[in-house]
Amino acid sequence: RDLMPRTLEGQITMEKTPSYFVTKEAPARISSMSKGTKLIVVVRDPVTRAISDYTQTLSKKPDIPTFESLTFKNRTTGLIDTSWSAIQIGIYAKHLENWLLYFPIGQILFVSGERLISDPAGELGRVQDFLGLKRIITDKHFYFNKTKGFPCLKKAEGSSKPHCLGKTKGRTHPDIDQEVVQRLRDFYRPFNMKFYQMTGQDFGWD
Repeated sequence: RDLMPRTLEGQITMEKTPSYFVTKEAPARISSMSKGTKLIVVVRDPVTRAISDYTQTLSKKPDIPTFESLTFKNRTTGLIDTSWSAIQIGIYAKHLENWLLYFPIGQILFVSGERLISDPAGELGRVQDFLGLKRIITDKHFYFNKTKGFPCLKKAEGSSKPHCLGKTKGRTHPDIDQEVVQRLRDFYRPFNMKFYQMTGQDFGWD
């Protein structure tokens, strides 16, 4: 609480930390600070997420083993190494179970990472509704940056330079063996189905 900015009546304080969703202690701590906290979780296809995670690490440590070798405990048997964080984070249903011990599902909004790119205004419309805000952010606030493959945010008045994601975002992913990608899709499928049931949302990953 001490790290939060002072908030006046009628204002909303927002804070983001990607690791909260997968941190075991976080739900209890947030609940004890404020049971009424609204939670927003951005999720994307867990296979793409794992490859993206690996690409980011690779940019910092170019000598790490290949994605394929880190994916399996045993490549011959096809046993996936769920202790590798890049794989583990994408088992969303498992992490969500921990949050549902402390927060009702209606207090959590799941934002689709894919729709955030294809329809940013629509997805942010859902966020504004969830937070009880007037829908101020609309289509006119975005333009698509073809080079990056991401939308950029512009001020409605056109008063300042549009805000695009930094150079660490939108990196080209390495070519991954398609058989490994398929193994991962098969591995995640039951967890994805369970996640769709828990959230009442079909994210269309396969």
